[in-house]
Amino acid sequence: MKTFAQNTTARVGGPAGEWITASSDQLVLAVLREHHLPSDEDRAAGRDTLLVLGGGSNLLVSQDGFDGTVLQLAFSGISAEPVDEDGVIVTVAAGHLWDDVVAWTVERGLSGVEALSGIPGATGAVPVQNVGAYGAEVSQTLLDITAWDRLEDERVVLTNEELEFGYRDSLLKRETIAGSPRYVVVEVRFRLSHAPGRALSAPVRYAELARQLGLDISLPEEQRRTDLRAVRQKVLELRGSKGMVVDPDDYDTWSTGSFFTNPIVPASSAEHIPAEAPRFPAGDNEEGEPLVKLSAAWLIDNAGAGRGFGADLTAGKASLSTKHTLAVTNRGGASTEDLLTVARAARDKVKDAFGIELRPEPVLIGCQL
Repeated sequence: MKTFAQNTTARVGGPAGEWITASSDQLVLAVLREHHLPSDEDRAAGRDTLLVLGGGSNLLVSQDGFDGTVLQLAFSGISAEPVDEDGVIVTVAAGHLWDDVVAWTVERGLSGVEALSGIPGATGAVPVQNVGAYGAEVSQTLLDITAWDRLEDERVVLTNEELEFGYRDSLLKRETIAGSPRYVVVEVRFRLSHAPGRALSAPVRYAELARQLGLDISLPEEQRRTDLRAVRQKVLELRGSKGMVVDPDDYDTWSTGSFFTNPIVPASSAEHIPAEAPRFPAGDNEEGEPLVKLSAAWLIDNAGAGRGFGADLTAGKASLSTKHTLAVTNRGGASTEDLLTVARAARDKVKDAFGIELRPEPVLIGCQL
């Protein structure tokens, strides 16, 4: 019997009532036609009969599992088509592992997603969260998606603009209630760049990455390009040093990745935060007040929840990563509740110390923070 512990990167969670591993988009669509979108009330109460699973890297399911049908997207495929002098459209099946996609593009000298190397999970999930790292976001290169609309029972194409991307946010995410999606992505298209000569990266925007690559972050963006393969390799090294590249022999990678999103708050609400705390402009709210994005990792660490925090709360079964405070990790034999115990304790410390409420990034099924 398949369980979520066997099919998620956190390695926790029970079985499902039915488990369908779909090796083609035709099977995916056939299953989706049988599971019309329930009412919002039923979705909020966890009464959807369907749970869609990709790579299982952003999902935390209770030890009781899921009573309904799990639809695991296991179909893959990738192709490229030149569209103009330096543009290439790359079409990817939703079940294709994301890092394999990045590796494929870098090998062919296509720039645009190299800074997103090492991120676990399937391609169909990356638009939902508007996955981002090291100064890059999926929204910067995504052209459109093909998805099944469970409300209208039809196949739809949604453009980048229609997806209304935000920080770790999209229309797809906002139309998902308690893990119950209205839209199920079946294909994603990206517009990448391919220039003649030496394969150069997209402009490097993240200061730490730029320094590691020997680039001057003060230079104009167009002058902050370097060897495409070097960028991917350096990102993999940086992520690996923080336990953010899946390794079955490293408990620090037995997690959902970053458990909390970086909080975006009114600038006035962050005035009491120490000056040395990282903060970045994040636009304005509806009232026109400036917003800032804070570092969840800094807040957790400086609230007294350092690396390895929480082991004493779970008999050593779960803790914050020993490499990075943003990941809640399974140290071997942990339960879903063990991970949540650590996450709650870290969240509460930040709330007590700074008055900032951290929000979870993974989808929680049958459990709550």
